Amino acid sequence: MVYTTKCDGDADVLTIILKEKCKLSHAEEVGDTIVHFDEDGRSLFMEILKASKLVGLMVEGLAKKEAIVA
Repeated sequence: MVYTTKCDGDADVLTIILKEKCKLSHAEEVGDTIVHFDEDGRSLFMEILKASKLVGLMVEGLAKKEAIVA
């Protein structure tokens, strides 16, 4: 499965688009992540705030083999 990603360096936000051309219903914020859903509760896209910090931590974890990628 291929996802589209967009990065806004000025805002330090990484957007991962899971589905395009769907009707947005609502969004939920959990920590530094905002997930946007359609009317059936399926996730459409995610915004990761403070992306440079999170991506750095993910790379560190992968380098130490502490992260699981499915």
